[in-house]
Amino acid sequence: MMHKFIFLPALMFLFVTVARAQEVSDGSIKVVKDGRIEALIKKQVYVNTLALRNPPGFRVQVLSTNKRNEATAAKTKLMQAFPDYRTYLDYQAPYFKVRVGDFRSREEATELRNKLSNFFPAGVFVVPSIINVTPGKEMINEN
Repeated sequence: MMHKFIFLPALMFLFVTVARAQEVSDGSIKVVKDGRIEALIKKQVYVNTLALRNPPGFRVQVLSTNKRNEATAAKTKLMQAFPDYRTYLDYQAPYFKVRVGDFRSREEATELRNKLSNFFPAGVFVVPSIINVTPGKEMINEN
């Protein structure tokens, strides 16, 4: 939503600049391109790619506690037992939440949840989350 507010002023600026950059001489029109337009376009492309890199998905939550030491110990245990998955320690007052993985589908997250339930018998849950996507992986999955 926010990138729409950035794009509209940039688009209006483009039209005003192009309209002023026209010079009539000998019946021909000469259009002078302002370098700032190219900079605005590059910035908009960057904003759009950031929005695509962090799509909604799922993670597996193994612990929610108000004790930081307990959360850190759980994260360490996860990192040692499952080094192929990214592990996250999030703080949402007053709780520390330990989550693992970046999954596009609930089914993928459920597979990991089933493996983790032996390590964390208190309860392991699949939760919706904004995930981190590696650009290389994304390209492979799309093809």
